[in-house]
Amino acid sequence: MNPWERKRMQVEAKNVSAYGVLADPSAATQVKLMLRQHMRDLGKTQSFERKAAYKRKALPLYETWITETLKGNSGVQDDVLMYLMLWSFDAGLYAQGLDIAEYALKHKLAMPSGQSRTTGCAIAEEMGDRAKEAYTAKNPIPLDILQRTMTLIEHEDMPDKVRAELHKWLGYSLRDNDFPQPALCELMRALELNERSGVKQDIKNIEKFLSAKNRADE
Repeated sequence: MNPWERKRMQVEAKNVSAYGVLADPSAATQVKLMLRQHMRDLGKTQSFERKAAYKRKALPLYETWITETLKGNSGVQDDVLMYLMLWSFDAGLYAQGLDIAEYALKHKLAMPSGQSRTTGCAIAEEMGDRAKEAYTAKNPIPLDILQRTMTLIEHEDMPDKVRAELHKWLGYSLRDNDFPQPALCELMRALELNERSGVKQDIKNIEKFLSAKNRADE
């Protein structure tokens, strides 16, 4: 996409009115066409790392669309926006992804056709997966991002295993940020939801640490 086309996309995205209604229906068409082309490009790539890099490069083209849609606050089903939420998570743009997630949950937006997950489950599962990858790469997701995710999906229905993963990574983040007691609560909740969550030894280690700390404080 050349600079002229990019500028045109930004102008057309601004045609979303304060009520979220497109003043120019062609804007929606152009955004959908751009997304379709990007998805075709992604379909030719097998590497998740390369796909994430591609999404990171492409997402700025949709920035105005995202901003104006969230500001319009219409709550109209928007499959493009839902794909961009997932792309934001994959690209490491967690705050942007959660901004879209908050809007989607508020207005009960569904995942695009072909996605069997509920929106709440998709948010939790994607962020759990990203948290695992980031932790393994020794570049963990910031604590406040994980806390915000947990707050957003707190009342959403999803498989226990999915929720357990998010509690697990939030627990690890709390532990690594020197909040052992809240970390213990999160890890125990993860174990309660999924016996095979892999946190039993971590729980024992934190309990041992807290016990020693309590003795030292006496």
